[in-house]
Amino acid sequence: MGYAADVRSADAIENWHAETLERFGGIDLLYTNSGGPPAGPVLKFDDAAWQNAFELLLLSAVRMIRLAVPSMTSRGGGAIVLATSSAVKEPIGNIALSTVMRTSVSSLSKILSTELAPHKIRVNQLIPGRIFTDRVKEIDDENALRAGITVPEQQKRMYATIPLARYGDPDEFAAAAVFLLSDAASYITGASLQVDGGMLKGI
Repeated sequence: MGYAADVRSADAIENWHAETLERFGGIDLLYTNSGGPPAGPVLKFDDAAWQNAFELLLLSAVRMIRLAVPSMTSRGGGAIVLATSSAVKEPIGNIALSTVMRTSVSSLSKILSTELAPHKIRVNQLIPGRIFTDRVKEIDDENALRAGITVPEQQKRMYATIPLARYGDPDEFAAAAVFLLSDAASYITGASLQVDGGMLKGI
C-alpha cells in the first residue's frame, strides 16, 4: 500500500498509522526515513530552519515509532531500522542541519534498542555512505558549484575517498535494510551497520 505523507506532520503520520492498521491489522516492521534538509553551514540557518530539520529527521522518527510499538508489542515483537548518515560517524562539512539531527537519531536508535528489548522489538541503525540518490546528486551539484568545478570532477574527488571507488547503488542499501529487518538478524539489536564502500575511516 502506497501512502504519501509529510512526515513533519503529526496528523499525517497518525493517518498513515490508522490506514496501515486498517489494511494489515498491525505493524511488524518499521523503517524510518525522510528527505534531507537544505545544505549549508551552521550559522546560515535561522530558528525556523532548525525547527523544520528537527521535525523532518528526529521528531518524525519518534512519532512513527511511538505509534508502531504498541502494535509490535501486541503481536509478540518486531524490528525497527532507523536510517541515518555517515555524518553520524564523521561530521560532513556544509550539511550542518542533517549532521546534527541525524546524530540525534543515532542516539535514539541506541536508547530504544535497550528500552524495547523486553518487548522483543529489535532496533538498529543503518548508515549509508555515498549512495547514488537524488539527494547525493544535489549535494554533488552544490559542492561542484562552490568549488568551481564540473559535477563529474566533483564525483571523481568523492570516488577517491571511497576504497571501492564508486557510489553505492540504492538496491545495495535496501538489501542491508531487508537483512536487519528480517529473521536472519534475529540476534542483532543496538547495532550500526555501515553501507559505505569502506569510506568511513573510524574503527
